[in-house]
Formats: sequence, structure tokens, C-alpha cells
Amino acid sequence: MLVFLNRARLALIRPLTMVFYLLLAVTGAAGLAGAQEKITVTDLAGRTVEVPHGAKKVILGEGRMFYATVVFDRENPFEQLAAIGDDLPKFDPDTWNKYLARFPQAKDVPMIGAAASADFSVEKALELDVDVLVVTLGFYDKIKESGIIETLEKAGVPTVFVDFRERPTQNTVPSILLLGRIFGKEAQAQAFADYYMAQMRRVYMGISGLKPDERPVVFAERAAGLDPAVCCDTFGNFNFGEFIAEAGGFNLGTKYLTGVSGRLNPEAVVVENPPFIVVTGANWSTSNPGNTAVWLGYETAEDKAQEQLRGLMQRPGFPEIKAVKDNNVLAVYHQFYQSPYHFVAVQALAKWLHPERFADLDPHATFKELHEKFLPIDVSGVFWTTLK
Repeated sequence: MLVFLNRARLALIRPLTMVFYLLLAVTGAAGLAGAQEKITVTDLAGRTVEVPHGAKKVILGEGRMFYATVVFDRENPFEQLAAIGDDLPKFDPDTWNKYLARFPQAKDVPMIGAAASADFSVEKALELDVDVLVVTLGFYDKIKESGIIETLEKAGVPTVFVDFRERPTQNTVPSILLLGRIFGKEAQAQAFADYYMAQMRRVYMGISGLKPDERPVVFAERAAGLDPAVCCDTFGNFNFGEFIAEAGGFNLGTKYLTGVSGRLNPEAVVVENPPFIVVTGANWSTSNPGNTAVWLGYETAEDKAQEQLRGLMQRPGFPEIKAVKDNNVLAVYHQFYQSPYHFVAVQALAKWLHPERFADLDPHATFKELHEKFLPIDVSGVFWTTLK
């Protein structure tokens, strides 16, 4: 009888024990799923940082970094963003309006002041329960001096630096791959990086063997007409200065500047008499009402762009410059200067400077393909145009 009772108890205990261990396994797995995996990365400032893998609440310290992160998720590009810098709607309303039309819920994404500005609020960032702050490398000194990095670190929020602006042709690929790891979208990041390298390689191969005297002199005016009273901001051997060199030209700014950018007086430009002129422009009607720039972007019409470009070339001294006399003036979308899509600008510059070397290159087709492969919006407007 005793043996029978013991066997009966065992029969009851075993199922209960199995249930107990099953519940333990389930709750344990749930706990592990709730805790985000951490990875260690090296950012573009050379800092080793521990970040969440597949971060769910990212702040883009500059809103225009959205140009990069949108390629990770065409269907829900705002899903992993806790907030973005307010510079995107302020300095590129065409792009912002285009995305708002496609994703109306984007209006609910919190806007914050740019991370390097006095308007950035650490308190607001922490209220959003943010996972990581992403900042452009050019703001590193300001961010460090402000104490933002240290304050956020104490609250458990890492800061990561990327670069699409200062050394874009060198730093775009590592920046995209770094963001891909943070967002947990490594495959998408690699796909874009591969496409970027293939498109840049088309230009590299085209200018291979180019002699120094075969590189035409190009004066690049940065944000021409943004302030109608100012002329002439330009680039050193950085940013659009890099783009011109990569496209087979000689950037006049490198003769005068050692930094990222600076200003030449109009008289110096007239004396140099460059055979080619590039001006960058965008729709700055929100940030700088009354500007006389070329409003390039998704909402621009060709006739309007031509009218604005002709107006810039009527400024004192410009009609006498060789580039203007020969209609060798190219207006290019300013925001390419901090976008991973800048390979399109490099192709447009190369085609313009060396049409015989790039007879088979179609930058417009490249731009269209970029949208079809990686972006959730279609092409519209004007992003570059030559003086007619």
C-alpha cells in the first residue's frame, strides 16, 4: 500500500515539476528579451562606446542625418527615432514635406534643438527615455565642452559621432556601417555601402590617369545668396572641395584655405577668373526669408532655378568671369554636402567637367535608382542645373 502511495505522489509531482521549470524558462527568456543587447563600437571620433544593439529610441542630434537612417527601413523610417534635430524642416523643408506626405505620423516625432546649439536640452532627451544620441563629427568640440556627453553618460545614455560632412568621401561608409550596427540593420547598411562604393567607383575609374593640367579650376560658392549681402563663402579641401577633386577638378578654395570653409572677397574671385563656377543652393525660405539662393530640392521647378541662378551671376563682377561668359556655371543641391547621397553630386560634377570621359554616365538615372532601391519617396524637383 505504501509503495502504491509513493508512486501516486511521484505521478503528481513530476508534471508539477515540469510546469515549474517551463514557467521558469519562459519568464527567464522574457527577461532576457526585455534587456537590450549591448555592443561595443568605435565611432568617427575614435571613441570606444558601448551602445544598445537595435536601439529603439535614437535621437538624431542633427535632423538631416535622417538622410542616412531612412535607408535602413523604407516602410517605417521613423520607428526607431525618439527625436530628431529641428534643422531638417528648417533648412530643408522640401524634403521634410515630401516625407510628411508619405508618412503623416512623422509630425508626431519630437523635434529638438540641434545638439551643438544652445537650444538642445539634456533634460528633454532624458525625458524621452533615449537609448543613444547620434551627433555629427563636426560638433565634437562643442558637444564635449558643453558637458552633454558626460551628463548623458552618467544617466546611461551614450553619445556616438558620425561624419557625412567634413570628410564625406572617406567617412560615409564607416558612418553608415556604424549606424547600421546601432539600429540593428547591418544588412541594409551593407547594401547601401556597397551601392555607394560602386557609384563612387564609376567616377574614380573615369578620372584615373588624369594629369594635373587636365583638372580645370573650379570656384565653389557655398550657399550662394543665403545672405544676399555676403559673397563669397567657399570650401577648403573638405566637403564640396573633396567632391570637386574626386570629380576631376581643382578646387580654387584649396589655394586660399586650410580649413573646412572660409570666405574670399569678390575681387579675388574676379581676378582668379575661374573657368568653372559651382554654387550650392536649397530652399531656405523658412530659415532665411529674403534669400536669393537657388532653391534646389524636391519642390523646385527648372525655370525658377534658372531665374535664381541668372540673378546670382549678375552680382557685381560676375558677368566678367570666364565661367559666366561661357555658361560654365553649375548650381547643386546644398544638402548633398552632409548626405550619404553625395555620390550623385560627384557624378554630376564629373559629367559636367569631363563630358568626354563620362559620356555613358547618367547622374539623373543614378539619382532615380537611388530612390527606387533605398528610399520610400520618388524623385521630383531639381537637384542640379547648369546656367543657360
